[in-house]
Amino acid sequence: MSRGGPRVRPPPPQGRTSWASGVVAATLLAQLCLACFYSAVTVYEASANASDRRNSSPTYMGGFDRLGGPVRWRHSMFMDVHVMIFIGFGFLMTFLRRYGYSSVGLNMLVSALSIQWAALATGFFRMENGKIPIGIDSILSADLATAAVLISLGAVLGKTSPLQLLVMAVGEIAVFATNEWLGLHIFKVVDAGGSIFVHVFGAYFGLAVSFVLCRGGTEKHHSSNEGASYRSDLFAMIGTIFLWIFWPSFNAALVTGDQQHRAIINTYFSLAACCVTAFAVSAAVTKGFKFDMVHVQNATLAGGVAVGTAADMMVQPYGALLIGMAAGTLSVFGYHFLQPFLLSKINLHDTCGVHNLHGMPGVMAGIVGAIMAGIATETDYNYSLYLQFPARAPLANSTEYADIFRELNAVQAGDNRSAQAQAGYQLLALACTMVIAIMGGLIMGFILRLPALSQVPSELLYDDRFSWEVPEVGDEEGCSGSTGERPAGSIYRPDGKRTDQVLEIDS
Repeated sequence: MSRGGPRVRPPPPQGRTSWASGVVAATLLAQLCLACFYSAVTVYEASANASDRRNSSPTYMGGFDRLGGPVRWRHSMFMDVHVMIFIGFGFLMTFLRRYGYSSVGLNMLVSALSIQWAALATGFFRMENGKIPIGIDSILSADLATAAVLISLGAVLGKTSPLQLLVMAVGEIAVFATNEWLGLHIFKVVDAGGSIFVHVFGAYFGLAVSFVLCRGGTEKHHSSNEGASYRSDLFAMIGTIFLWIFWPSFNAALVTGDQQHRAIINTYFSLAACCVTAFAVSAAVTKGFKFDMVHVQNATLAGGVAVGTAADMMVQPYGALLIGMAAGTLSVFGYHFLQPFLLSKINLHDTCGVHNLHGMPGVMAGIVGAIMAGIATETDYNYSLYLQFPARAPLANSTEYADIFRELNAVQAGDNRSAQAQAGYQLLALACTMVIAIMGGLIMGFILRLPALSQVPSELLYDDRFSWEVPEVGDEEGCSGSTGERPAGSIYRPDGKRTDQVLEIDS
């Protein structure tokens, strides 16, 4: 049947009316509340505010910093990150053969809500005169915070209703903003690519939510819908390619100058080495020495995560290559060996394998960042060492600070930390992030199990029919004839491996 032809609408699943009315009310109420909050507490930052007299100066008409302002330097990278959020993450999760609408559609819904709430939640920690200044840095930070939510979504993909996802997003953003403020402003750590505050946090928050949701028999892992088709895997590869191409911008977006330059270079080489290594290791561990699409879709990206914390540090190009190689190997091993082990031993179900792509490589990034911080010296960085690690700058009234300030007046007074102390704080931030993420995820998991939030019935796990009107089953899954049977091909089993069989497509 052609896509534009009439549709056969199956009867709504049991419980649909209750969750549908709940999600309609929740989304509209949330959007209304956000509009009220923005009205009360937000203003344009100076460079976007027409009432700022500098923006009306004949010399600087069009913006007092129009020749070197934030839009000029941030916009292209912001757009790269924006593409990653809505296309990269969305299509990466389309591998489930019956969950494509939900993967892309709910990704869009959750992201649109999250970016609005994240700009507020992170802005509360930098209010000026009771107002949150909104500029391009604000919306870029909001996109990065939203990435943490989408990582968590991957762990519970197909097992949660839209209402549950919206509640999870609101709660997670609040915890994320608090943890990020703790790490950046109290511990004063460096995490250019967000591997600690985005990837580690998002992965372990999502895993903790999934762990709770799967208690008490509420999740049947061996659902026949938890599999991929040839076509759904191709769609997922679209997400992989977009993420792989744009990841250097993700890691470099919030830093400037030579730091940004290094972040792009290091991420570029780490991803390339990771990709080659992931292909090789995938063939090495797979029966028949063939590539596994699960590994190719995910493990090829692990290099971007693993280099994130140290992306703007002096790891050198060869160091970036080594990080990428290690990350690709670690991620493939995680998918092939560790994920089935955790599922069988502690019933930890991870739909997208976020532990292997974001969790373990993120922890690796935190450790690499601590090592690089611990060996950083003025020999390697000159006085820009104190721009790279602001807490290491001398105290304000010291003679040493006066000498440095004369040479590089961009340096601000710091805490006079040693390299070893900075490394210790880097590890402390990593540990605290994991603890906060896991505790927050466990609490959120129990909240999401409340009956009012509409549990997905076991027969509709990983199935678009729970929340979408879908076309009559026909050509879209590669079916042949009128039997609803598609040719034999590889699909995934819940243990992460594949099996060859003929799939039955229910009408």
